[in-house]
Amino acid sequence: MVEGAMRLDRFLWFARLAKTRSAAQTIATHTRLRIDGRAIDRAHAPVRPGNVLTFLCNDRVRVIRIEALPPRRGPAPEARSCYTELGENVSQSPHPIDATGMRA
Repeated sequence: MVEGAMRLDRFLWFARLAKTRSAAQTIATHTRLRIDGRAIDRAHAPVRPGNVLTFLCNDRVRVIRIEALPPRRGPAPEARSCYTELGENVSQSPHPIDATGMRA
């Protein structure tokens, strides 16, 4: 692995975005996960601080920016400090988006 990078599945697990390592591998390989807009279909894709991940998690689209690579699977507050939530969940937004892409 490249210096300053981590496997995607390992990051998802360490950052507590997936409950188990196998669930993280499933997210990486069987969902429409994107790193910086590039479609990814492999669990061993490298991620680095600054990458933006977009993926489906529990019936909602999550958009996060990696701030740091976690050294371990620690407690939830420690895990949350490794990423920033960027996207608002459009499907649960109080203002629906119309066909033109604008909020009503």
